Amino acid sequence: MSLAIFDLDNTLIAGDSDYLWGQFLVERGIVDAQEYETANARFYEDYKQGCLDIARFLEFALAPLARHEPATLYRWREEFVAAKIGPILLPAARALIEKHRAAGDLPVIVTATNRFVTEPIARLYGIEHLIATTPEFRDGRYTGRFEGTPCFQEGKVARLAEWLAETGRDLAGSWFYSDSHNDLPLLERVEHPVAVDPDPSLARHARERGWPVIGLRG
Repeated sequence: MSLAIFDLDNTLIAGDSDYLWGQFLVERGIVDAQEYETANARFYEDYKQGCLDIARFLEFALAPLARHEPATLYRWREEFVAAKIGPILLPAARALIEKHRAAGDLPVIVTATNRFVTEPIARLYGIEHLIATTPEFRDGRYTGRFEGTPCFQEGKVARLAEWLAETGRDLAGSWFYSDSHNDLPLLERVEHPVAVDPDPSLARHARERGWPVIGLRG
C-alpha cells in the first residue's frame, strides 16, 4: 500500500486554516483585534516568503489555547470549522483522495498547522492519519507550548520519518501533493511529487524538475 500524502492549507482547502483561525479569534473578540491581526498577517507573509520563524510563530499561535478551558476552545473550534472551513473545502480534493483510496493507497495529511485546528478538517475528508504540529496538553489544559519537532519544512520530513518508523511503512510508490515551496524538502523525497495550485517559487521548481502541476480549485 503506497502513501498518498497531502499538505492541507491551500492544497486540500482553498485557504490557510491557521490564518483563518486567527481571523476567527479576532472577529469573535477573543483576542485583541489590532495586535493579533497585525502579527497574524506578518507571520503569514513570512510563511509565503519562506522565512517564517516557526518557534516564534507557534508561541504566538498557541498562546490563545492556554488562556481558555478546553471545553470552550472545542466549542469555538466547531463554530470555526462551520464558518471558515466548510466554505473552502474542495470537491476536486475529495475526488482526488477517493481516487487514491480506490487505487489502494493510504491517504495521509502532513501539515505545519497545529493538530487542534486541523484534526476536525482531516475528519471532514475522512482521513484518519494526520501528522501535524502538536500543541502541548498538560493537566487538562493546553500550555501554549508545542511538543516535539514542528511539522514545517525539514520538520515535515522528520515527523513523517517518525510516523513511518512507528507504523512500519515506507515511501515506496509514495505521492505528495503541496502548494508551497516550504514543502520542497518532502516533495524531493517522494516518488511522485505533485504541485497543486502552486505558489510562484514552487511552480518554478516544478517546471525545472518536470513535476506535474494540477489545480483543485476550479
